[in-house]
Amino acid sequence: MSETGPLISVAHLEADLPTGNIDDEIEHRTKMGRVVPLVDLKIVDPEMNELPRDGVAVGEIVLRAPWLTQAYLHNEDASEQLWAGGYLHTNDIANVDPRGYVQITDRIKDVIKTGGEWVSSLEVEDIISQCPGVREVAVVGVKDEKWGERPLAVVVREAQADETADEGKIADHMKAFLSKGIISKFAIPQQFKFVEQLPKTSVGKLDKKALRKTYGDQ
Repeated sequence: MSETGPLISVAHLEADLPTGNIDDEIEHRTKMGRVVPLVDLKIVDPEMNELPRDGVAVGEIVLRAPWLTQAYLHNEDASEQLWAGGYLHTNDIANVDPRGYVQITDRIKDVIKTGGEWVSSLEVEDIISQCPGVREVAVVGVKDEKWGERPLAVVVREAQADETADEGKIADHMKAFLSKGIISKFAIPQQFKFVEQLPKTSVGKLDKKALRKTYGDQ
């Protein structure tokens, strides 16, 4: 973040990390790393309660460090929000494992709050994108009277694929990850929309703001 320059964490392997397991090494190298000296990093719930560093609990990353941005010029309200509770709020959702490795899972504005859980839209997108016949997917939260929000998957099918992706095939594909404990039952979308293309921003990112505007109240 611009507000955290020059840096917060560095991705490297600890000297005592068990070697010989390439999957474990890749997992640690592709995380956000461990904080550098003088950085105080926590993951917290919406009430600023610190969450355990067990690699499972997810919350917002909040920070303290000597070099962090102290305020926004001529914007007192944004400055107060930035430092609410005495920590800089990053708006990034993450978990921290027992070794201190940070893994960002989503942005607060994109995380789906359903059934008392936070579901990572990025994780659901990653799983659906592995389903045969899916070319591209975006997942957003839509209003639900019972659960608050539920995931909606907006899918672009492969034009030329050996099999056509539909709701049933994608749901069955996701249930395999559910059975392994990788995702919760709340992560499986109850709604799917199949479209020709997904809206993108000027830099080519998925425009989830546009998707929420289109589908959020459905």
